[in-house]
Amino acid sequence: MTTDLQFDSIVDDLQRSGRFASVEATDAAVRCRARDVESEAFYVLTRSERGLVVRFETPDRWLSESVEAELYHASDSLDELLEETLDDMDWPVDAAPVGTFRHYRSEDLTYVFEHDVPDHGDPARTACTWLLAYEATFHELGDVAGGDEED
Repeated sequence: MTTDLQFDSIVDDLQRSGRFASVEATDAAVRCRARDVESEAFYVLTRSERGLVVRFETPDRWLSESVEAELYHASDSLDELLEETLDDMDWPVDAAPVGTFRHYRSEDLTYVFEHDVPDHGDPARTACTWLLAYEATFHELGDVAGGDEED
């Protein structure tokens, strides 16, 4: 059951992936700092009343808007992009589908994109897969992907 997942149990796997600038776990969350992003940005796994939740969050309004703009102009939604990434990672999208993302500004003025993580299989493997899928999906969007520098 995902409620039994100890976040520190997945830190080593996430660090070994090399996909994050840093990875840290607390009792409340796993926070992975985005690599190669000038702004402060994190991939977060936490618990909510709905179960596990994976997030991309940043206090940088311009970084959030760059992702929003790319999604607005893309032919696929964030849900579809995440599903494609998860499918490439051999996640059983038919048995444990991707739900609808939420995008909002939190009370602490952080811009958040998030999805509920389905309760499927081994909780540690599921948590790692979803954090890595979120990173792979967002790494291709807006300024998270490096953006365009104007000279």
